[in-house]
Amino acid sequence: MPENSEVPDASDADVPDVPDVPDVPDVRTLDPRSLRGLAHPLRMRLLVNLRHHGPATASQLAERLGESSGATSYHLRQLAEHGFVSDDPGRGKGRERWWKAEDKGVMLDNALHHDPNPAVRGALNTFMHEVASGHDRELSTWLGTMHDWPKTWTTKADFSDFTLRLTPELLAELDGRMHDLIDSYRGLAMPEGEQDVAQVRIHLHAFPQRKLDTPDA
Repeated sequence: MPENSEVPDASDADVPDVPDVPDVPDVRTLDPRSLRGLAHPLRMRLLVNLRHHGPATASQLAERLGESSGATSYHLRQLAEHGFVSDDPGRGKGRERWWKAEDKGVMLDNALHHDPNPAVRGALNTFMHEVASGHDRELSTWLGTMHDWPKTWTTKADFSDFTLRLTPELLAELDGRMHDLIDSYRGLAMPEGEQDVAQVRIHLHAFPQRKLDTPDA
């Protein structure tokens, strides 16, 4: 399922089934209130980190993300208020508080694009830009560390783009088929720790583009 999607069918491209990541519900559909609760760059990074790497404390997350523990603690509490994260009482000791994600991904209700409330439109804009920024960070991390991976991985990673001429209906069909294809590989997921098995990130971007006017020769 996608971590962040506008496709109405549940389909996170999300965390694989690994032992250290709790079994949680698949996809949560965002409404105006939950969107406004999530649409903050640090909150979104915290939630993605918990999904990808499993439960953690505010201090651990602060170190990973280069933030103060006060900031991560505050925004984790805000995420908890909206049901995106919760305590993981089976971990830690004493006053140490561990947090876990409550979903594997979120999905946008398409009605949010037409919400008349300026606050909702602003939250949607923040959400979409942070999704794009998160993808950029992941790609930059891969480019900066790819030579630390075996050649079997560096030669299989894909950087491709395509240009098609489609109607909105054909784009929706193509997008649905790509999601279905990705979902078909979930049943092939290999156990954590086996040789040549890694968590793989897949980003899907598909959008219309205006052609620039070409002056007469």
